[in-house]
Amino acid sequence: MTRERVTVAPLASSPEGRRAIVERARRRGFAHFAVEEGDPFEAAPGEEVIVRGSGLLTTRDRASPAIRLIPVGDPDALDQAVRGTPDGGVLAIELTGDRVIPLENAIAAGGRRFELWVYARGPREVSGALGALEHGAQRVIVTLRSPEEVDDLESVLEGPFPTNLEWTLVTVSSVRAVGVGDRVLVDTTSLLDATEGLLVGSAAGFLFHVASEAVGSHFSGPRAFRVNAGAAHSYVLMGDGTTRYLSELQPGDAVLVSRPGGSARSVRVGRIKIERRPLVIVTAAVDASPRTVFLQEAETVRLSAESARVPTTELSVGTRVHGVKMPPARHLGRSVEETIIER
Repeated sequence: MTRERVTVAPLASSPEGRRAIVERARRRGFAHFAVEEGDPFEAAPGEEVIVRGSGLLTTRDRASPAIRLIPVGDPDALDQAVRGTPDGGVLAIELTGDRVIPLENAIAAGGRRFELWVYARGPREVSGALGALEHGAQRVIVTLRSPEEVDDLESVLEGPFPTNLEWTLVTVSSVRAVGVGDRVLVDTTSLLDATEGLLVGSAAGFLFHVASEAVGSHFSGPRAFRVNAGAAHSYVLMGDGTTRYLSELQPGDAVLVSRPGGSARSVRVGRIKIERRPLVIVTAAVDASPRTVFLQEAETVRLSAESARVPTTELSVGTRVHGVKMPPARHLGRSVEETIIER
C-alpha cells in the first residue's frame, strides 16, 4: 500500500492549518492533493491538484474531464453508480455509512471495467480502502484535519522501500559459541517462503540475510511467518530503508523482507518474542573489516549461503553467506554522512 495511490485532502478550519498539513505531507513524500473550490493552493513542480466543487472533481489545470463524486449510503445508490460508469471511466464515491463491504462490492462489480476512487474520512480508513479484496481502490482521497494526522497516515502506508540493495557474498571467518543472550523472534502477519528473510547485523555497515522458518527441522514444523532474527542489540532493516534495533520492534512495524539478490517487500510485525537462548557469533570480513551477527544456536535458524540456507548448528569457517552493504553512519535509524568506526 503505497502513497502513490493516496491523495491528501487538507480540511483544517483555517488556511494556515491547511498549509501546515500540506507542508508536512510534502516533506513525507506525498505529491497528490485535493482542495475545495476557491481554496488558494500553489502546487509545487510534479504535484497533482484535484479541486472539489459542486459535486465534481477536476484537476487544477483542467487537463482531464471532470469526474462526478457520488455519495453512496445504500445498496441501490451503489448499484446505480456502478451501472452508470462507462467502460474506461472513473467511479468516484463518498461512502456515507458502511465503508468496507460497499467498497468490496464496488470492486467486485466493476472488475477492471473502470477506475475506482474513494474518499476516506481519516487515516484509519485508508488501509481498508487500499486493501479491499486485496487490490483496493486505485485512488484514495483522505481527509486530514491536522498535521499530526499526516504521521498517522504515513504509519499505515508502505515505503518507498529500498530496491537498490548492494548484495554481496562474504566468507565466514569464525563461528563461536558466546553463551546465553536475549534473542528476538519476529513473527510477521505475512507468510514468507524459504528464500525470504530479514537483514540483520551488529553493525549498520553490513547486514546478514537471516532466512525465514518456512522450512522446519526433523523435530519441528515450519513457521512460515517467522524469522528467528538474532540478538536484541542487532540492527534490522525496516520497510522504509531505515534501521531499528530488534529489541525496539513493535506489532504493526513494517520490516523489509527480501531474497538475496532478488525481490523485496514490506511486511508487518505481528508479534515479537524475546527469550534467553544459547547464541553463536558469526564473523565475516567485509572490505577488510570484521562484521558480526549474533544468532540462536538451533537447527531452525539459518543464514542464506551461496547454494543453500545453512543452520547455525552446521555453519563453518569458509561458508559464503549473503548480505547487504549499507552506509555505516546512522542517526535514529536514518543514514547520515559522518566519520564512524563500527566493531
